[in-house]
Amino acid sequence: MTTYAALLRGINVGGSRKVPMADLRGLLEDLGHTDVRTYLQSGQATFAADHGDEESLAAEVAGAIEKRFGFPVDVIVRDHAYLRAIADACPFPTAELEAKQLHVTYFSAPVDAARFAEIDQAAYLPEEFRLGDRALYLYAPDGLGRSKLAEVLSRPRLNKGVIATSRNWNTVLKLVEMTDG
Repeated sequence: MTTYAALLRGINVGGSRKVPMADLRGLLEDLGHTDVRTYLQSGQATFAADHGDEESLAAEVAGAIEKRFGFPVDVIVRDHAYLRAIADACPFPTAELEAKQLHVTYFSAPVDAARFAEIDQAAYLPEEFRLGDRALYLYAPDGLGRSKLAEVLSRPRLNKGVIATSRNWNTVLKLVEMTDG
């Protein structure tokens, strides 16, 4: 058995695309997964599976959500080892920052620096971003809601061809904890 986190993109925001967490837990259990737990209302679940890989599990969960709720939801599935590696590789001084200042955007596939080359990072200082393994780390000292750089990074053309979903640092660490075991 491997423990995974499922990251759902764009649910339960602004009263639309509602996926109640109790229903999500039930859906994952109906798929045969065990040790199912959810975190917050913004689209995180952890589960243990004895079959599949990250991509096939993401497709399975996305398909089941669309069937049950009637709308498509992008899903990224990652295992504990990956989530731990992302947390450990953070290029920013996590011990010195508030959790609201640091975010990780998870991508469904690798992205390279060329994708973001048009962004003049110096124009957004003190905000900055760095790339990792299928992830982007964003330091936004005034929080994500006020971040001009986050607005630029979320442009559809920059994320074309990949699923991208962001989590704050508290959620990053909580998912590491929830998948450990």
